[in-house]
Amino acid sequence: MAQAVEEWYKQMPVITRWYLTAAVVTSIGCSLDIISPHNLYLNPILVVKQYQLWRLITNFLYFRKIDLDFLFHMFFLARYCKLLEENSFRGRTADFFYMLLFGASVLTGIVLVGGMIPYLSESFAKIIFLSNSLTFMMVYVWSKQNPFIHMSFLGLFNFTAAYLPWFLLGFSVLVGASAWVDLLGMIAGHAYYFLEDVYPRMTGRRPLRTPSFIKALFADEAVVVARPANVRFAPPPVEEIHQD
Repeated sequence: MAQAVEEWYKQMPVITRWYLTAAVVTSIGCSLDIISPHNLYLNPILVVKQYQLWRLITNFLYFRKIDLDFLFHMFFLARYCKLLEENSFRGRTADFFYMLLFGASVLTGIVLVGGMIPYLSESFAKIIFLSNSLTFMMVYVWSKQNPFIHMSFLGLFNFTAAYLPWFLLGFSVLVGASAWVDLLGMIAGHAYYFLEDVYPRMTGRRPLRTPSFIKALFADEAVVVARPANVRFAPPPVEEIHQD
């Protein structure tokens, strides 16, 4: 059993493995009182005035106390983060990291701006950890990129992946969780999906092109596509042969 878990962990793509490890270690550390959540949560005043910049990152690593809800979110993090990195972003580790960076920036910006809007500031002030929202963003992006996959919710409802975020949002409301957390993830996910998949098809421009300094951090693996044995490719045009 332990060997199987170790193999499963080693086979995870790099970003998924890093994020899952950091989330589990942070949450266990807080449960054992080794780390204080008070040093992790998003506090704009402490970030700006006392330069506690680490809070911009650590608020995405803590998933509250270790209970059934924690295991639920770890499952979604491991599953959908892995699915995105291994499929949609296969061979594009830097692009996947940039997607998470974009989502984290959008979520942080929404909370900061929302905290300054009358009648909404009180609700946004309660959102001090955005880990669940970032996980929900990954679920939303995956559902948009794989809308026709058939799924089942609690074995009771059958639907396609396009409706997965809405079923999860409804489930959160039923169990008494804050709908804001999931809604923020959906907003960030839709912003990424529109700018990365929809807008380029409309205009031919790609505003979310990964910066070169981020690409330099990752050595993306080449994706090898096997050619079927019974497929023959036409020879190049004569003009190209002469040009060479």
